[in-house]
This record gives sequence, structure tokens and C-alpha cells, in this order.
Amino acid sequence: MVQPRMNSVLSGMPTTIFEEMSRVARETDAVNLGQGFPDDPGPQDVRERAAKAVIEGWNQYPPMLGLPVLREAIAAHYKHWQGLDLDPQNEVMVTSGATEALAGALMALIEPGDEVVLFEPMYDAYLPLVRRAGGVPRFVTLQPPHFAITEEALAAVFSEKTKVVLFNNPLNPTGTVFPAAQLDLLARYCVAFDAIALCDEVWEHIVFDGLQHLPLIARPGMRDRTVKIGSAGKIFSLTGWKVGFVCAQPEILKVLAKAHQFLTFTTPPNLQEAVAYGLSKEDGFFHGLRRDLQRSRDFFAAGLERLGYRVIPAQGTYFLNIDIGGEDDVAFCRQLVSEYGVAAIPVSAFYAEGAVRNVVRFCFAKRDATLDAALARLQGLGVDAA
Repeated sequence: MVQPRMNSVLSGMPTTIFEEMSRVARETDAVNLGQGFPDDPGPQDVRERAAKAVIEGWNQYPPMLGLPVLREAIAAHYKHWQGLDLDPQNEVMVTSGATEALAGALMALIEPGDEVVLFEPMYDAYLPLVRRAGGVPRFVTLQPPHFAITEEALAAVFSEKTKVVLFNNPLNPTGTVFPAAQLDLLARYCVAFDAIALCDEVWEHIVFDGLQHLPLIARPGMRDRTVKIGSAGKIFSLTGWKVGFVCAQPEILKVLAKAHQFLTFTTPPNLQEAVAYGLSKEDGFFHGLRRDLQRSRDFFAAGLERLGYRVIPAQGTYFLNIDIGGEDDVAFCRQLVSEYGVAAIPVSAFYAEGAVRNVVRFCFAKRDATLDAALARLQGLGVDAA
């Protein structure tokens, strides 16, 4: 059989550890703390609003930029929570998830040969998307336990070829919430090298310990050179809905919209109606979301520490990490799922070259019974491996 030639970026990709862990978890009926989704079905009133809209509402193509009611709700939401002044008509767009927003933005912003600064560990879609768009990745390798951004690291990767900085805050997989000083350092480099910041801020509401998410678009010099991306799926624990938000100054958004037009064009209108309703919910809902997830984080962290595991502090996201010392994280996770029935993710998978190999990620956005079951099985593994 003739083997057709295909795109080398995608055809050359191996089966990921994420796929492997999920497959083995299904086959062995393991407790799945690998994939980042909550047990909670999401707020009932938001789901009912979507159901009502699909029965009673418009189910043909909505406007390409998104329903006006949702774009207005996004602008109002960010004004209320982050103090941003966004024009809903010219600076806000709705996409079919944050990953589509990222893909479209990279297609719109870079030409083949442009350099893109990436902070690793990083969401696994970033690198193939950058390469598929023709970008040349330059890595800032963040180290546990603090995963801090330093001037030395930025100076080593920024150059006159730098076009885009792809920045995730709060950071998956580490749960890091970057402080103002590190954001301002990054902003200075973006301004000095005339780079556009592509900011994946999907975890912006999932922050703990009284911290406040600080959007890079609000830092000095960044208002006109930032693309801010959010996710209704993360805000409302509805990860399967795939409703993303894109915010940028008008001249940038015009080009982003052209990429979106030829990717998905639009997003289900009933979900847009429901998300618009959800974004207008009272503050107590959003504070309650943080409170409940922080309680789950603390519950699981305490259980891990009782078993002797070294827990790396997490300030946000659904994820908690442990330092397994001299163990190899991939081997550890394979043994954990196949022999002890708990699926986790080796954090080396979030580095381009596996620069860090002693950290394992768990998703704690689960019911207590699920976390208890995982802890009971982890106890069987023993603390020597930790």
C-alpha cells in the first residue's frame, strides 16, 4: 500500500502519555486523577438555561464573533472582576473553546520563522500548534517548587525574532499563580522586543488562599499588545461545552476573527445564551467555586502528606503535584495506574525535552469519596517511592 505524505508535525507525534493513562484507567477501572475534569456536573441553572435555549431559541448560525448578549456579558464580567474596559463590539470574540482560540491566534499572529516564547511546563497543545503554524519555539524552563520567572531566563530567549509570547496564568500543570512582580518583568520584555502576549487565562477564577488573578493585559504597556483568552468550561465546571473568550484591541481582533472564521466560524448558540446568563451570576457563586475547590485541594493535600508524599503547593487550577524524588515520573505513573489503580500524569510530559522528571500531577477536582479511594490505593504503593 502506498503511504501518502502527510504533515510531519502531526504525523510524527507519538501516542501521548495522556492518552495512555486514560486508556489504562478505563481498562483497569482505576481512579482517574489524570484528566482535568471535575466530578461536579456544573451549576444546574446554567445547564437548564442551555436546555431551554436549544428548545425555544435560535439554532441556526449565530454571528461569527458571538452573540451580542454574550460578548456584552464577557466585557461586563471582566470589568467587574478584573477592572478591564473592553468594547464588546470590537474587542471581544467567542470561540469553540480556548484551544480553538489559541490555534486561531497562532495562525493569525505568526509567520513561518517567527519565534514564540513558551514557558514550560506547558499545556500539551501549545508546542504542536506553534510548530504547525510555522513558529520557532524558544523555551523558558521553569523549575519546581516555585516555577518562578526570572530576568536571566527571559534574557536568554527574547530576541529581535520574537513575535509572540504564549503565557499560561494560572499555570497548568503546576497550579502557580504568577505575582505582580513577575508579570511586570514579562511585560517589560514584551514591550522592549515589540512582542504580542498570547495569554491563556482559562483558570482565572480558580485561584485560592485569597489570591487575585492579575491579567497581563492590565500591566503597563500591555493593553494594545495582549490577546486574553478565557474559558466558560473552567469557570462553570462544564469542560465539555468548549466555549472560549478572546479579548484584544480592535486591530488585533480583526485578524484573529479571520482565523476563527475559517476554523469553526461559530459556537452553539444555546451554550452562548447559557454562558451569558452564567457570567452575570452573583459574586457568591464564583467565591463558592473557589472555596469548594480549595477545600478539595486541602483535603487531598492533607491525605497525601499523611502518607508521606512531598506535596508541592498549588495556588490555583484543578491540579496538585507531588515530588517523587529520585523516581522517574513516567515509570511511577505507569506503575501507579497498572498496579495500584490510580491514574496520574507525569509532569515531564509538559516539558519539551522532559527537563523535570520527578513531579507527578493529580486532579483534585473530585468528590471526597473519589479522593478517599485514590488515597487508599496510594497508601498501598507505600511512601518509599515518595
